[in-house]
Order: sequence, then structure tokens, then C-alpha cells
Amino acid sequence: MAAPLILFVSSLAFCCLPSSSSSDGLWAGTSLSVENAADVLTSPDGTFSAGFHPIGQNAYSFAIWFNKPSCGANSCTIVWMANRDQPVNGRCSKLCLLESGNLVLRDAAQITVWETKTLSQSPTYLKLEDGGNLVLRNLEGLILWQSYDSPTDTLLPLQLFNENSKLISSRSQGNFSSGYFQLYFDSDNVLCLVYKGPEFTTIYWPSPWLLRWQAGRSVFNNSKNAVLDSLGKFSSTDDFTFLSADYGSKISRMLRMDFDGNIRLYSLKEDGETWVVSWQAFPQPCMVHGCCGPNSICIYIPNFGRKCSCIPGYKMKIRTDWSLGCEPDFHLSCNQTEVGFLKLRHVEFYGYDFRLYTNVTLKGCKKICLQLCDCKGFQFGFFTAHGSDGIYCIPKTQLLNGHRPPNFKADSYVKVPKATVSFYSKSVQDFKLQCSNKVHPLERKYSQRDGNESLKFALWAACAVGGLEFLTIFLIWCFLISTRDNSSPDAGYLLARTGFRKFTYAELKKATNSFSEEIGRGAGGIVYKATLSNGRVAAIKRLIDANQGEAEFLAEVNTIGKLNHMNLIEMWGYCAERKHRLLVYEYMEHGSLAENLSFKELDWKKRFEIALGTARALAYLHEECLEWVFHCDIKPQNILIDSKYQPKVSDFDLSWLLNRGDVKYSKVSKIRGTRGYMAPEWVFNLPITSKVDVYSYGIVVLELVTGKSPGMGIHVTDDGSTKEQRTLVAWMRENMERAKETETWKHEIIDPKLKGIYDEDEMLILVTVALRCVQEDKDARPTMGEVVQMLLCHESH
Repeated sequence: MAAPLILFVSSLAFCCLPSSSSSDGLWAGTSLSVENAADVLTSPDGTFSAGFHPIGQNAYSFAIWFNKPSCGANSCTIVWMANRDQPVNGRCSKLCLLESGNLVLRDAAQITVWETKTLSQSPTYLKLEDGGNLVLRNLEGLILWQSYDSPTDTLLPLQLFNENSKLISSRSQGNFSSGYFQLYFDSDNVLCLVYKGPEFTTIYWPSPWLLRWQAGRSVFNNSKNAVLDSLGKFSSTDDFTFLSADYGSKISRMLRMDFDGNIRLYSLKEDGETWVVSWQAFPQPCMVHGCCGPNSICIYIPNFGRKCSCIPGYKMKIRTDWSLGCEPDFHLSCNQTEVGFLKLRHVEFYGYDFRLYTNVTLKGCKKICLQLCDCKGFQFGFFTAHGSDGIYCIPKTQLLNGHRPPNFKADSYVKVPKATVSFYSKSVQDFKLQCSNKVHPLERKYSQRDGNESLKFALWAACAVGGLEFLTIFLIWCFLISTRDNSSPDAGYLLARTGFRKFTYAELKKATNSFSEEIGRGAGGIVYKATLSNGRVAAIKRLIDANQGEAEFLAEVNTIGKLNHMNLIEMWGYCAERKHRLLVYEYMEHGSLAENLSFKELDWKKRFEIALGTARALAYLHEECLEWVFHCDIKPQNILIDSKYQPKVSDFDLSWLLNRGDVKYSKVSKIRGTRGYMAPEWVFNLPITSKVDVYSYGIVVLELVTGKSPGMGIHVTDDGSTKEQRTLVAWMRENMERAKETETWKHEIIDPKLKGIYDEDEMLILVTVALRCVQEDKDARPTMGEVVQMLLCHESH
């Protein structure tokens, strides 16, 4: 035991060697110690300092802070941190500039917590510059690393913000670890604010219900740069700019991604002791997504701030953390006779719209929600949707970002057990913020006295009344704090934005039993069956091309997150960890349409419903969602079948998003899709529109009718001795021509597995629609909305 003990003591002594540095900078071979309060770097103008800052009990971070306002009780205005998520010990921790040129932060146990990973043949020097930039240079003056390139939650004047930059909020007031709100450039080159919570991810700025150009943003830029100048002007290459309220003053400023999800510009008052907000993105903080978590309602109280409360019948998941929101305090049955609705006046919930219904009564809207077991409630009333005013019904599959926006006249109705409606309705009465401008004067009686006695009595009475009023105000303030859980509403709905749970790679590896059970494979990745920790069976798609960055990947995940339709596959989550990129979907026990056509018998009714459901999904993608989506790879393998034999269009790896104004003419640089289902536009490099999906859909319908795939070849006997190969489309057209002469063609083309049991009228309409969809001229093809109408009109007859 002696040798290890000596080794430990010697290493401890080594790590506690005194540092060798000056306030001007740090040379190679020297260090800053957490135990030496004088080990601080200061900028030449004295505005900034850098050193170890306490962030908890015996927990320190290496940080940069403003020297004004003065740091009282360790409450410095911090603008950058090296190790915000991994604090170091208050003893024997050091920031060392090694001879190799690497700047490392080591904990007491000599564990490297953070490093710049830089190398230099010549000596290096670390200096804190006037603008608050901590810069590592070599003797030639070459910048090897600088803190400006890796901001935490704050942007300083003249600090360039680019496509590699992110501002990530702190977790809460006083907790400096990474929070849930981020500012960054998305894949459309637009500066965005996004909430990335434990269960949901959603972009909330610029307004997700506006197209980018409507929000004053331009996607036609490649530089992705933004900067705040020293006079208070912020400008970005996506055309977003703003001026501070005190623009033109040469004072200290900082742009901060605050822990509440709002981004604010702060200016230092002339006295040097107070920061004031000179610009903010959201005057109403309840417009920030995720601020109160799922199943909750946010309310803004002037001079107090935002408050969160659970929907009546729900309770907080964790009493100390609103980000996790609320959970139901009841069990809700799918039996319609056991379910009732609780009315929340003028409350709006954003996202997770099942569908938008018009010309529906309140009774009809309730019936729609009751028939959907996954419906958590609905919005009903007069408001603006898709640019027009009207009375709308919007069933919700999740209740997120609840709030009560100004001038919102519609109401929300939340599903609760029928037996509890009257009970919860009472709590709704207390669900409002009670404000009154009525003044109740205090009755005061004063006895009249002469001279000084009267003056003394008046002074004592004034003090007593003042004390009473102060006590009353204090008690009211305490009451507001104590009733913080019983507030009122906010949110948005207009066009689905959504969020998912973020899984770790270890969780998904365990769920798939080390990716042992493969259930599907395609060009984009391999699909495995999995059982999640909550017992739900899922399909995990492991993407093959995992070289894209996390921001790009999450932008694609958000594309899928905007989609919400009963005939689209539901995505539950994702994983973006190091090189791993995985998607978590609901599991379809009946597999794909291709499997059902090949190995299982689908009766005619199911085939017609699959054709109709697939058409509805594509019509939604092309015409109904916020930004139109082209799937680009419609085929039987990408149409999954649920337990009720309803189709679910899946696999959006090849899909791409299109702003509504750009639908007339679009090009892509890479051919997408599967041979046999691809429209001619791909081959001849013609403009790509939604009609490529229409063509692929037509091929799938022909396959549904005939049971033949387009790639297997159709052999037709000409004279009894020779055979000629035809495509499925050409073969079908020939049969339609022969239909004028004979009625036997129907029995010749129908899938033999149906054994002659089918509806001839429905078969004829499917073939007619399919042949219109596979026209070589894209303008001759119908839209998917027209296809749905043709099928529905026939079904109604």
C-alpha cells in the first residue's frame, strides 16, 4: 500500500503547484488555479475578466464575465463558460496552457474536463481582449482558438455568429448548465429559435404559422452570418435586423438566450450597475414554446412575469420542474359513453392538429373527437385558419403550449372522464386571473387635537396605515407565488409543428437487443423491431448515411414533425448522438403493402380502402400541411398496414419540403425514388412538382388491382409462339382498349388471389384514376386532392 499512497500524494502535490501567470495573459507552460483568487485574466480596458467562477457548492467553471456591474456575492454577469455542464472541484483544479499549444481544463483528479485540442510548433499565448474574446495565438500571431467561435448563451458586440454557432440557454435562474432553448441558423439559412425539451422539439421563432417570406426572412443566402454592432444594431443575412431602444450609445451590450426561451438585448446603464432590456423577441413570454411543458397553460402577468398551471384534472409531473409539464390525474377510457369535455374559454393549444374541419357544429366536433381514441381535446369556434376566417373544429392529439392569446375568440374542450366534468368545472371557475381596478377606501377616524399632539397622531396614523398597506401587498405577492400552479392560458395551433422524445443511443441499442431483429431494409437504412422502456413496441430505423450534422438532421426530423395525419406513420422520437442517426416509429404488425400483396390475401374492400387512405395522405402532404412535402418514393414497401388494415405512408428519407409559393417550378440535383415507380420527369431532368408522387401513386394502384409489380415484366402472347414483354402501364392500356370489344378483360387483369370476388365498378374507377395518374405529361395528371374527390364521389354512389 505504501507505493500507491506515495504516488497519490506526489500527484496531489503536483496538481497543486502554484501557478505562473499574470493578469495580462497566460504563456505556454503556465496555469491558472481555482484556489488562487488572483489567478484572473483581465482585458486591457478593464471591461472583462476571465477565471474560475463558483456555480454551486464546491463547483467551479472557467468563465468570462463583465467587471461591471460589480460581482456581489459571486453574481457576476457571465458571458462565456468553458465547462458549463461539467463543473470542476474547488481544490486542485487548473487551466493549463501546455507546451504543445493545447489549452486544457483539469479537475482535481487530473481528468481533462475541457480542451481546445490545438497544437503549435512555436510558443503560444492566451490573452483576454477588449471585446471579451479569449484568444490563443502563437508567436506569429496566428489565432489557434478563440472563445468567440464557441459561444454559450451570450453574443457580444462584433462577435460573428455563423452556421457553426449556437446560443444555448442556461437551465434556469442560477443553474448555468445547458437548457432547452437554442438560437441557430437552420437548413433554410434562417435564424431560428427552437425548444428542444425532454419529449418535444419545436421551432417557435420566426412564427411557425408564417411562411419565411411572410416573416420577413430570406432563404436566398449561403453565408449564414449575423452580428451585433457596438451601437446596438443587429443584422443577419436572412434579412432580420433590429435596433436597440438606445441605439447610437456607446455602452456595454450583450445579446442573451435567456433561460425562459426569450432572446433579449441588454444594455448597461450609465451608472455601470444596472442592465436594462433594450430589445426582446417576445414581449409576451407565453408565446415561447415549451415554457410550461405539455398539458399546461401559461399566463402572463404584467410586472410579475409568466406563470404556469396544469389543465384542470392534470397534475405536475415533477413539482420543481415545469419543463416536464403535467400528466392526467385520471384514467381515460376509449368508451365514448364514459368521456366528457371540459370547456376552457379562449384557450389555444399549438400543434398536433389531427385535421381541420369546416361546417361542423359543436356537437359534431365532439363526436369526431370521441371517435378518435388518441384525441385529447379540440378547439372550436370562430378564428382565422389558412388565411380565412370561419368556424373551425380542430381535434388535438396532444395539448402543448397552452395559452390565452389576445383576441382569440374560440374555445378549447379537453377530454375528461364524464363523471368528473362537474367537479373539474368548479376548478375552471378559479382558473382565471382576478384583477380589479376598484379602490376600497379605508375608513379612518381621527380625533381632533391641537398643536403638536394632532401632528404626532397624524404621523403615527400614517405610519400605521402605510405599514398595513405594505403588509397587504406583501401577502398578496406571497399568495400569487403560492398559487403559481393555478393560472390560466396560451399557445398556437395554425399548422402542425411538433416535437419528439430524444433517445440516447444506449436506450435504442438496449430496446433493439443490440439491433438483432431486422424487419426491413432500404436505401436509406435498416429497420429493427424494438421494445421501448415503457413497453411499447416500436420500429427503429438506423440511417445508413449518418454523415450529416445534428442541426441538419434535426431540421429533417422537424419536417416530419409538421406532419400529422391518420394515414401517415407516427414518429415517436429520434437519436442524434455522435455519428448515430436513428428514427423511432410506431410498429405496424401487418408490415408493408408489398408483403401483404405477395404473401397475404387482401380482400377487395381492404384494397380499395388502402388506395383511398394513401390518396388522402398524399393530398395532405401536397395541399394541406404548412409547407408542402413531396414524398418522392411512393411504392408498396413504403405503405404500411396497421391492425385495422388502414394504410400508413412512411419513409420520408427522400422527401423534401417546399414553400407554398414555390410549387409551380422546382428542381433538385439528385434523382430520387425507385425504378418502376419514378415519373418521367426524373429521367428527362424536367421540373419536379407534386405530380411525381401522383405518377407513383398510379403505379401502386395498378399493382393493387392486378397484383403485378411494374418490374416483373408482363408477357403477352401474340400468335401462340412468340412472347413480347410489356410494362404494367402499357399492358393495362392495351386491356382498356380491348374493353371496347369484350367484357372478359376485367377478369384477365384482376389479381388472381381475389378469386373473382371484387366490385367491378370500384375496379373500373381505380383503373381509370390510375391511368390518368400515369400520364407522361405531368399537367395531364390530376392532383391528389382531385384523386380523393373522384374516389369519394364513387364511394358515396
